[in-house]
Amino acid sequence: MNDADPIARSKRIQRRTGRTFHFATRVLPERVRHPTYVMYAFFRLADEVVDDPDPGPPAEQRAELSRLRAAALGHVETADPVLSAFADVRDEFGIADGDVRAFLDAMASDVETRRYETYGDLSAYMDGSAGAVGRMMTAVMEPEDPDAAIPHATALGEAFQLTNFVRDVGEDVVERDRVYLPAETLAEHGATVAQVRRLEFDGSVAAAIRHELLRAESLYRDGVAGIELLPSDCRFAVLFAAVLYADHHRLVRSLGYDTLTRTPSLGTARKAFLLARTSLAWVRTRDPEAAFRRASAVQYDGTADVHGGSRERLSVP
Repeated sequence: MNDADPIARSKRIQRRTGRTFHFATRVLPERVRHPTYVMYAFFRLADEVVDDPDPGPPAEQRAELSRLRAAALGHVETADPVLSAFADVRDEFGIADGDVRAFLDAMASDVETRRYETYGDLSAYMDGSAGAVGRMMTAVMEPEDPDAAIPHATALGEAFQLTNFVRDVGEDVVERDRVYLPAETLAEHGATVAQVRRLEFDGSVAAAIRHELLRAESLYRDGVAGIELLPSDCRFAVLFAAVLYADHHRLVRSLGYDTLTRTPSLGTARKAFLLARTSLAWVRTRDPEAAFRRASAVQYDGTADVHGGSRERLSVP
């Protein structure tokens, strides 16, 4: 971790490929910010094996993920500065090998898995692709009681992932031939996976997207409840990340849940506004849950804003 080059390279990767996450990472304390850059670069390295526009044969993708696994776990020497730096971070902070394996197993499942029958199937995938990321971040933050903090960190990681899935429904079909809306959710609301793959948006698809958005909001509430268990110098950054990601829900609602034909995104001005609003809420309360209620698009009172003004009743499935 004394070599600045891997950190600088990792920071560039994060800035280029994860703008929302990078914006939130910048407010972490330096002791956590630098290893976070390295971890994110490792995550992207693995993710790009399966999300490359021309990924190559499945056998080659699995072989490359196996190579990454061996290097990340320190089983083999590597000349790749990102992999080497990640192995150092793993050793320094005691990141569990099981979480590294879970993450890479999830990436490996993306080689051939294109859709999920049930939310249970999707949840199992998200535990590796996002929950494990939350657990690794917790290890780097070094809370006093990691056993208490980890379940909330897992929930928050999965909330971020599910927000991405809700936001990117059409993009995932067009660019990756993947449907992350569970088939059972679509069927419950009168839609089908085939319909989503044809990019045919209607009220049934809207209802299914809304259903998964509400699941994500339940995960946010669970995740944010654990921020108080983190070290004091990390709490605001995690709170702000949650506010940033959850603000996509405001955009999804403003589109009438049509993320099949459009992909909403947060501009820099909006992110700056959310930073100011979250900062004000934090200064006023110093309570992560209270500040999240004030600053985020997630509602706790059973209602949520729609189109910037009207209200709809929510129920968490």
